[in-house]
Amino acid sequence: MMSSGPGHSRRREVTVPTFQMAMTPVTNKQYQACVAAEVCSAPKDCGAQMQGDDQPVVCVDWNQARAFSEWAGGRLPSEAEWEYAARSAGKDWEFPWGDERATCERAVVGEGGPGCGRGRTWPVCAKSKGNTAQGLCDMVGNVDEWLQDAWHENFKGAPADGQAWEGPADSTRVGRGGSWSLDYGYTTSRAILTQRRNLEPAAQWDNLGFRPVRRARN
Repeated sequence: MMSSGPGHSRRREVTVPTFQMAMTPVTNKQYQACVAAEVCSAPKDCGAQMQGDDQPVVCVDWNQARAFSEWAGGRLPSEAEWEYAARSAGKDWEFPWGDERATCERAVVGEGGPGCGRGRTWPVCAKSKGNTAQGLCDMVGNVDEWLQDAWHENFKGAPADGQAWEGPADSTRVGRGGSWSLDYGYTTSRAILTQRRNLEPAAQWDNLGFRPVRRARN
């Protein structure tokens, strides 16, 4: 079941084939291995406070995220896959962990100031109480995540088979998840799992990362 996003109450049924998703957003250490292999280009420099080995890599654009995902043997998630995973395999919950609101006990959000008062990302999986039922970390908070899909205002005409909804080559792209800089008042509502960002593929922001997926192997 997918929601159409803030301001849209309609939902639609989607069949999502079995897939595997990285437990955490890609970290700086993981991304630098791709740079060292001369496959990925270096991220934009967004400050030393964002560059810890175990912090999620940020300031990479959509093409950089896609290049890493392919190098790692995967691809970027479709929007349907991301929402299915964020809802702990499609559960009708307020948040990945259930219905308890998104405080800093469970997610790196804006409670007490951006980044739970630190003004930056945290190491991945620092808030394990916010994991999905399958053990995925940081599906809400820390970083928004690049998805494969081209931006569409709503889901009218979208694939019902879980595939990414592509568009023209120069399309803007979808980001989901909510980040360390997300206003705390917004994170207390169900809207965090339906918030969709319309992103230029060249965007390189300090609150935007990614994680790969791949089809499950038989």
